[in-house]
Amino acid sequence: TLRISGFFRDAFPATVQMFDAAVQAVAALEAEDAQENPIRARVLQETALLEQQGVAPGAARRQAGFRIFGAPPGHYGSGLNPLMRSGTWEGDADLARAYMDWSAHAYGQDADGEPAGPALARRLAGLDVVAQNQDSREHDLLDSNDYYQFQGGMATAVRHLAGRQPALYHGDHTNPQAPRVRSLKEEIGRVVRTRVTNPKWIDGAKRHGYKGAFEMAATVDYLFGFSATTQQVSDHHYALVADAYVLDADTRAFVERHNPAALQDMLERLIEAMQRGLWQAPGAYRQALEDLLLDHEPHQEGLRG
Repeated sequence: TLRISGFFRDAFPATVQMFDAAVQAVAALEAEDAQENPIRARVLQETALLEQQGVAPGAARRQAGFRIFGAPPGHYGSGLNPLMRSGTWEGDADLARAYMDWSAHAYGQDADGEPAGPALARRLAGLDVVAQNQDSREHDLLDSNDYYQFQGGMATAVRHLAGRQPALYHGDHTNPQAPRVRSLKEEIGRVVRTRVTNPKWIDGAKRHGYKGAFEMAATVDYLFGFSATTQQVSDHHYALVADAYVLDADTRAFVERHNPAALQDMLERLIEAMQRGLWQAPGAYRQALEDLLLDHEPHQEGLRG
């Protein structure tokens, strides 16, 4: 099951059709049994089920074969970013609903954004693994909201529909000759240590004034997004970020001087993680961050980004 971005849909339509062609070719191999060819077995099973529900045979076969999903034609994203920004969500059900609403369109050789909510729900309810690949080290999964929106959105939807947490993996394809697959939790920890809390990166960000402070606040937002959607962020990840960005006096002074809105956003987001139970045992961090937020003067609107 492939969830494509709107950019991928627009830029690589031939690749989308090639992926679909491969799925349909495997599903058409009549000489293989269910154990050898689970794709064919699943397509036949769902075709029969849809026909029993009154769907015409040809349409039933098409719908049973959908394996590529994305946003409605002309639209982008997974629907999660607005919820994270506004805080207007309670739990998995809200996040899963938004993800599915923005992902329930099928693509392929004979489908160009066809509404396919039930097909997507069937696919997600049966997933055991959610993986996302990265082919460039110019970015990492904590400096863009796309990573948590797509992998986190799918993980939340699977957890909501199937009632269990899927295994989560990150594919590092930055060196095509030596690809590496790590658990998502391992990758998050690696990024937190090597970039997010790395004093050299923080010093580099400080050379960019308000934009450097904005990047710190954005990193906290994306860590929170992964925490809410994947449950793969540990308490010590939050503690490391709090120590580096808001409890370190020099860095806090830099952010407050250049982008006070970013400081307030970081404090509010870290406290929200505690309030939602994502940062499960903050200990003394709770009081320290609440005191800083209380002492922080209201910021001037618009300074953060």
